[in-house]
Order: sequence, then C-alpha cells, then structure tokens
Amino acid sequence: MKLNHINLTVTDVQAMVGIFEKYFGLHRTKMDNERMAFMRDENEMFISMFKGDAAYPEMFHIGFTQETVAQVDAIYQRLTADGFTPDAPQDDHGRWTFYFKSPPGVVIEVQMFHQTW
Repeated sequence: MKLNHINLTVTDVQAMVGIFEKYFGLHRTKMDNERMAFMRDENEMFISMFKGDAAYPEMFHIGFTQETVAQVDAIYQRLTADGFTPDAPQDDHGRWTFYFKSPPGVVIEVQMFHQTW
C-alpha cells in the first residue's frame, strides 16, 4: 500500500503552490486556481489544497525526506535566503531535521534519517 494523497486547507493556495514547487520539486496539475490546487511528486503522490481557514493541531505537519544532510541544509539555506524563518537544522533522535511554518499556515518538516529505526 502507498499513500495516494493528502488534502490541506491553506489561507493562500498559490503561495503554498510556490513553496512546494520551488523548495520541494512538486509539479502542478491542470486543476490550479486561487481556490484549489493539486500537485504531484515523482512518486505520483499528490497534495490537494483548498483555500480556507484551518486550525491545525500543534503537532500537525507534513514532512519531506531528503537523501543527505547537505540537501536538508541546502533547503534551509534557500528558505532563509528568501526571507523565511525556519528553525535551524539539528540532530533530533537520529534525524537531521528542521521545521518551519509556511505563511499559508502549514508546518513543514525537512529531514534526513541517519539512524535506522
């Protein structure tokens, strides 16, 4: 079994699309406007987004796994260079990871596992 999709409610659909495109390599589908968007990754998993107000629980986030520490650090550096304020990457129980809250309201984790669970 593999995950097919996740649906997110965001305050600004196009801003979230831009973040997913620029930093995480997701691609838009044909259904893309101010109210909704659908994006795919290289594994054919997709994220759907609809405009609205959401109060996600404190621990809610989505995660993107990278293959190397350098890739995690590069995404962090790109985000900070573009004016975002993510937490600094750190070793957290066998993961090199950081979190940031996107302006449209979704917390994103970027991580690389360097310890077998």
